[in-house]
Amino acid sequence: MTTMTEASVREFKMPDVGEGLTEAEILKWYVQPGDTVTDGQVVCEVETAKAAVELPIPYDGVVRELRFPEGTTVDVGTAIIAVDVSGGAAPQAPAGQPEAVAAAPEPEAPEPEPTGRQPVLVGYGVATTSTKRRPRKGPEVSVPAAAQAVQAELNGHSAPAAPAESRPLAKPPVRKLAKDLGVDLATITPSGADGVITREDVHAAAAPKAAAETAAPAVEAPAAPAPATAPAVAAQDGARETRIPVKGVRKATAAAMVGSAFTAPHVTEFVTVDVTRTMKLVEELKQDKEFQGLRVNPLLLIAKALLVAIRRNPDINASWDEANQEIVVKHYVNLGIAAATPRGLIVPNIKDADAKPLPQLAQSLGELVSTAREGRTSPAAMQGGTVTITNVGVFGVDTGTPILNPGESAILAVGAIKLQPWVHKGKVKPRQVTTLALSFDHRLVDGELGSKVLADVAAILEQPKRLMTWA
Repeated sequence: MTTMTEASVREFKMPDVGEGLTEAEILKWYVQPGDTVTDGQVVCEVETAKAAVELPIPYDGVVRELRFPEGTTVDVGTAIIAVDVSGGAAPQAPAGQPEAVAAAPEPEAPEPEPTGRQPVLVGYGVATTSTKRRPRKGPEVSVPAAAQAVQAELNGHSAPAAPAESRPLAKPPVRKLAKDLGVDLATITPSGADGVITREDVHAAAAPKAAAETAAPAVEAPAAPAPATAPAVAAQDGARETRIPVKGVRKATAAAMVGSAFTAPHVTEFVTVDVTRTMKLVEELKQDKEFQGLRVNPLLLIAKALLVAIRRNPDINASWDEANQEIVVKHYVNLGIAAATPRGLIVPNIKDADAKPLPQLAQSLGELVSTAREGRTSPAAMQGGTVTITNVGVFGVDTGTPILNPGESAILAVGAIKLQPWVHKGKVKPRQVTTLALSFDHRLVDGELGSKVLADVAAILEQPKRLMTWA
């Protein structure tokens, strides 16, 4: 057996992947003890209060130890992985212990995800794919031999020998479902193609388990109902409550929204506008060669209309400096687009959006969409925003009263675009109509300025040819 000196072991510490972050949760390990790693190789994925981020290792070597299991929240600066850089082989984890976390401390209680929620990029609708968190109650055994033995015993024959590195094949949503229902994937016989475990397999495995738990007598009945001390991970049949821990992105969002709502005096104004011509322009741009391969939809023109309105009324693009008692007017626009994801609400922004012509703005919006849907939005992409758009219309809602993002002075909510009777050229005709709502910080934006901005946006959407004359 190779002996390793402490001098040959390098510890990789949890970095601050944002600005001033204090902790991050380990979502997934991509390596195990004994694996060889190279400089720049991604070894794990972590979630901060702002985004999910992949962490690369900064040196070559062999993984000696993973200090924490998946699902554990770790302080910035704490060593999370030990790597032997001498070239020797790492020792195997003792038998009977999870290989990835043989020396790991007791993990925190898991953070569940609300079931049934689909990732939505506000303004684009439900995402077709998403990256989902997989909370863990403790160290995960990668295809434990014990589980295989139990399955074999149930089947009436001895357990086959399996390599320690093998792992049941299942997609992330299926793995989360199994976690929610308390089903061990290693005990399931897959029915999917190429041996992949399906949702139906998990539900089938959970059914007898739930029935057995229902039939089992209570070991001890408390004198009085006790409050729940552990979070419920799924709403089972008959359950009256589900408790979900607030942490990560949701915790940061909640704190920011409360701080904004009770710091900045909000004012919201509304306008209903005929956007029939804008919808026609959208269809024309889709056929334009300059926009081939780009995503063109109403949100693109609404974003451009807001940018033009800001150019005509630059004082709306500002922030309030409480410490210095100053209004800071920004001469650039970092346009935020609100996105609802399984990890919570995030608002990535397009840097210097005001300097982009329409095709480049369409490209930037498309990239923002793809990155958000894949769960790869970086903390830097969510910092420095100056004004935001949130499209609640994708949910069929007419409009809302949005809360400002901290440090911003205005946010525009876009309602559903519907065919409605409208007086057009003296006659009642069916027209495409929507309602816009602009919330602003009344400390630095008065009613006149807010009204001018909202009126300009509405005028452009009603007559989009103004983009050529006002831009």
